[in-house]
Amino acid sequence: MKIWQIAVLEGDGVGREVMPVCLELLNAVANKVGTFQFQFKHLEAGADLFQRTGEAFPDATFQEAKSADAILLGAMGIPEVRYPDGREIAPQLDLRERLGLFAGLRPIRSVQGVPEVLSHPLASKIDFVIIRESTEGLFAARNSGENNSNDVAKDSLVITRAACERLFHYAFRLARKRSRRGYPGKVTCVDKANVLSSYAFFRKIFKEIAEEYPDVKADYCYIDAMALNLVKIPWEFDVLVAENMFGDILSDLGAALIGGMGMAPSGDIGENHAVFQPCHGTAPDIIGKGMANPVAMLRSAAMMVEWLGEKAGIPEAHQASRFIQLGIDKAFEGGELLPYELGGTAGTREIFDAIMEQLEESKDVSDRSSRNGVFCS
Repeated sequence: MKIWQIAVLEGDGVGREVMPVCLELLNAVANKVGTFQFQFKHLEAGADLFQRTGEAFPDATFQEAKSADAILLGAMGIPEVRYPDGREIAPQLDLRERLGLFAGLRPIRSVQGVPEVLSHPLASKIDFVIIRESTEGLFAARNSGENNSNDVAKDSLVITRAACERLFHYAFRLARKRSRRGYPGKVTCVDKANVLSSYAFFRKIFKEIAEEYPDVKADYCYIDAMALNLVKIPWEFDVLVAENMFGDILSDLGAALIGGMGMAPSGDIGENHAVFQPCHGTAPDIIGKGMANPVAMLRSAAMMVEWLGEKAGIPEAHQASRFIQLGIDKAFEGGELLPYELGGTAGTREIFDAIMEQLEESKDVSDRSSRNGVFCS
């Protein structure tokens, strides 16, 4: 039996509340499938640790996380706890940079029964993936920006060929894989190539890589037009690929389309390592109240299981990932289960229990939608 070592970083705030139920669900789905197990290594990092020790992410912790098969992260940062230069505590960014996690996956898929933000009948068909380049772009300046006076501050946007090529290859491979499961098989490059030379360079490399994938449609859209299109026609997209900052912004817009950050998962993927975490933050206003929506954490775990299985060649892991996704879908489809942030009264444990009930009743996923759970290539 395959045993995966998982580094668990609960972090701060509600990260400590959504992680325990996530681990419980992972153990349950592993037992259900029966061909793999998880061993969890709990590690400390984040703003609370920084307050207590002066270190947010000790090197020993990083080395232990690096040696794991995957990293599962809750949420990190507390708004009032900052480094001396004013930046928030964000070890998750350190992980992306130090482990070369270049592909920031942000799946945006609607769940039946969750109130739809858009009134259009096709809103229930929203199902696309944003791939955010996570190692450079405008974020490359986060540790080296200039602010030497009260008059001028400067940050540099960095685009390199090496980072673009691996990003675009990943995007086209993912779109190709999704096309085999009924998706459109299209990659849309999101940039501002009409204004900035760095984005023109980004688009130039995209066009070059697109030629290597004649079976996948290549499309282009400026960032401002994409912001409009994701509100107007989000169901028309399959895989979007963008520079770090643009991808960051679009990810939040995408999350809003499916019910907010509490529903939105993420994975940061590199050549050999990956981190999976919910898109939401630490939510200081609801800490300890049992109100945190665990769905984004659970969906992130489903992404992790799929990625591990793909990497190890274990097809049962894909089935386990789909069990999680379908458990979430079935729990919400009646419209009665509603998280606090969507106007309901369902908290962490109630939502988790409803999903677990569906998971326990599930016997086969083969007859469900083939589109469910295509995150990683």
